[in-house]
Amino acid sequence: MANTQPATTTAPRKDKRIERDENRGQWNSKSEFILSLLGYAIGIGNVWRFPYLCYRSGGAAFLIPYMLMVILAGIPLFYMEVLIGQFSSTGCTGMFRMTPLLKGTGIAQVVVNAYCVCYYSVIISYPVRMIFYCFFKQVPWEDCSNSWNSDNCVTVSDMGKQNSTDGFSTSADEFFHLEVLRISKDISELGGMVWEQLVALIVTWIIIYFCLMRGIKSVGKVVYFTVPFPYLLLFILLVRGATLPGAWKGIKFYLYPEWDRLLDLKVWADAAIQMFFGIGPGWGGIVNMASFSNFRNNARWDTILIVSINVFTSILAGFVVFSVLGFLSEKSGIPVETVATGGAGLAFVTYPEAIGMLPVPQLWALMFFFMLFLLGIDSVFVQLEAIMTSILDEWYWVRSHKWKLTLVSCFIFLGLSSIMCTNGGMFILQLFDWYSSAIAVIVICLVEIIMVAWIYGIKNFMLDVEFMLGKRPSLYWRILWQVVTPVILIHCIHEDNHL
Repeated sequence: MANTQPATTTAPRKDKRIERDENRGQWNSKSEFILSLLGYAIGIGNVWRFPYLCYRSGGAAFLIPYMLMVILAGIPLFYMEVLIGQFSSTGCTGMFRMTPLLKGTGIAQVVVNAYCVCYYSVIISYPVRMIFYCFFKQVPWEDCSNSWNSDNCVTVSDMGKQNSTDGFSTSADEFFHLEVLRISKDISELGGMVWEQLVALIVTWIIIYFCLMRGIKSVGKVVYFTVPFPYLLLFILLVRGATLPGAWKGIKFYLYPEWDRLLDLKVWADAAIQMFFGIGPGWGGIVNMASFSNFRNNARWDTILIVSINVFTSILAGFVVFSVLGFLSEKSGIPVETVATGGAGLAFVTYPEAIGMLPVPQLWALMFFFMLFLLGIDSVFVQLEAIMTSILDEWYWVRSHKWKLTLVSCFIFLGLSSIMCTNGGMFILQLFDWYSSAIAVIVICLVEIIMVAWIYGIKNFMLDVEFMLGKRPSLYWRILWQVVTPVILIHCIHEDNHL
């Protein structure tokens, strides 16, 4: 009886402070929740951003600032957002009922997710387009005998034989830029529509719609395939890459520690940005997915598990990428530091160049691009669902029209993102990708943690968690939420403005 008395006396105060909406739905099992957050946290950036960033920022030495950022900022923010979503059973706008004055931050999360969904859907439509070329008798980026190739085109194996690479471009580079993108000179020249790319984008949005039309009921089933299967492909590509000549030279470049880089503030800033894009706090997706969890779910171990798998995946992807880049360097005679690139250049130019030198390149290309598509589409699921849930939380009457709302939203985002399928579309995409989200997400995280720790009050938050889980978070978490994590976020904003 003594154990049940606190819950009885404090329950009315909790119910008055924030009311749970029991009619929103719930995950059928905990595994659906775990897989959905894994799919959200693990995306294309783990493959095309982290490995290059690690190599460029000091190899294994980069893991020190990155892991510190994950432990001192990433995990506390992730855990806090899971707790908020699980306790309140609301999405990214509803969570700010604890401090209504800051509700605009929730609206900011919806806006950030909206334009991210636009350009991210275009990014994952590129693998759809590339998969089509994998069924050709000869992959079209393998040589310079195609209609789109210029007089300056050389194969990557011949590039290393040139006295200078100035003025020359590889066959894979020309294929992606002159055939896939049909890119214009700069952002001021949008040009016409690349109709094949628009078709790939439409196919992508059709897939997204059918996976999301029933909300978490359909997402919960889809993630059983879209999350584990990329790991199978990743391990197959790792084994194949590790057996190639020159693979270990590439891995050495990836991991060789440059300890002096730890004194470079830009390395620490890069580690922080990668943490935010890798783990995903501040976007609203974590809060939203957690809002469908069981009220008594052990959120701490979920957090540690998901973040650990995310970090492991990023490091593993580095081995996959750089083993193949080492092979490319070995075959072409070009140093690894020259062939190593990040972003779209790595995924759609450099890696395909290396794959083109393998036996049966169509098979390896198909596996690689299908893996990229699956990694990317999971993130879109969660981002779009965060937008949908925010609307449903504000206007309950829309809940009976969930599939219609999803259909209309997909049409709207398809229309908005179609501008990135023009000849100058890649410039617009890069503008959003490079400059639109990083500082906004960090500021949102700072507002969130100040709200919880200093406005709503850390004691009230601790009481809520104790009421929900039966045990109050330790002093360790309180120190992180109140002091350490806010200081790191303020420092990240300061450095991002100066670098």
